Amino acid sequence: MRHARLFFMLIMMLFITSACSNSESVQETKPEPKASADSTKEIILATTTSTQDSGLLDVVLPPFEQETGIKVKVIAVGTGQAIKLGEDGNADVILVHSKKAEDKFIADGYGMNAYDVMYNQFLVIGPESDPSGIKGMSSVTDAFKKIADTKSIFVSRGDDSGTHKKELTVWEKSGIKPEGDWYLSAGQGMGATLKMADEKDGYTLIDEATYLSQKSNLKILLEGDETLFNPYGIIQVKSTNKPELADKLISYFVSNETQKLIGDFGKDKYGKGLFVPNAHKRQ
Repeated sequence: MRHARLFFMLIMMLFITSACSNSESVQETKPEPKASADSTKEIILATTTSTQDSGLLDVVLPPFEQETGIKVKVIAVGTGQAIKLGEDGNADVILVHSKKAEDKFIADGYGMNAYDVMYNQFLVIGPESDPSGIKGMSSVTDAFKKIADTKSIFVSRGDDSGTHKKELTVWEKSGIKPEGDWYLSAGQGMGATLKMADEKDGYTLIDEATYLSQKSNLKILLEGDETLFNPYGIIQVKSTNKPELADKLISYFVSNETQKLIGDFGKDKYGKGLFVPNAHKRQ
């Protein structure tokens, strides 16, 4: 009986040892989880609130992502902030609308591979009552002078965006430094600024795409002045560690197919395109 117990214990020990050995063998041969093949196929596009708020990017980017497998992470801020993201190396491509600031970005060594992409125009909008009497005027600088002279409410974006830069340029050309209770700074994006101007029954400067795509009681009072021309440029950030992906995105934006998408955007809903395509390599 004693021998039987010893034999049984010996068999059990052999069984346990074998099981542990098999378990270790399985663990050793178990494949390591693979990193996603697409984990590096993401780039950051720093752009303006107008391209985002108008809905343009919702139309233009999905075909690119589906075709290339590259995910585009969009950061929509003012042009000044978008350019700063590029300078700090926190974006791979920028799509903005302030030619002077864009040229400086390139001249300072932060950008390369720059293209014109599209343009639209800025509008001066305000209440239907038009307390400054600017409706029908053709000169935006003269209109700004009348707004200042009558101390009518004017709401500025005040956020160093392309729109804000354009507004400051107009005030400078008008020979006026805007200040006082009538001049309000929103410090926010175009959508929030439009809402504030609407609530205050005030005037503001707005890009055409955002105005047409957002609901507002404010009316277009001045348009067509060459000073209000609003070009957009796309630029590769020189410090990007994904230059091939950045180049693919830029090439996509200036391709014939995408330029057609841009030109057609808004026609079905507003009767006219919100942007005019004009892809052109910058020297």
